[in-house]
Amino acid sequence: MSERQAPARALSARALSGRPVAEITLEAVRAGEVGLADLRIHPDTLEHQAVVARRHGNPQLADNLRRAAELTALPDEEVMAIYEALRPGRSSAAELTALAASLDARGLPRCAALIAEAAAVYARRRLAST
Repeated sequence: MSERQAPARALSARALSGRPVAEITLEAVRAGEVGLADLRIHPDTLEHQAVVARRHGNPQLADNLRRAAELTALPDEEVMAIYEALRPGRSSAAELTALAASLDARGLPRCAALIAEAAAVYARRRLAST
């Protein structure tokens, strides 16, 4: 059965910590029971959103959501460093290629593919640093 035809499965929304979203209340925050991981999205939630996006004819959004799901495995500082590296003129094509290889080796193939593609495009359009 294709993704488009697959029946919708119930999604129990949960935070990156695994905590059900319903448990993240103002009272829990006031009591100091809510941590940073409770406020971050779980990759399964992003995958579910990707399936819905694809079913509704938006494959680009689905791809973006799947890359976002991969990025949940990284610390915030590294995600920001990747965004900075992707700004035109900030990285050489070789640096972007190395970054892509690093991400691929760590199990982030969708992000790695995007960065490898960016490296090629930046080199061709002379947007990479020298």
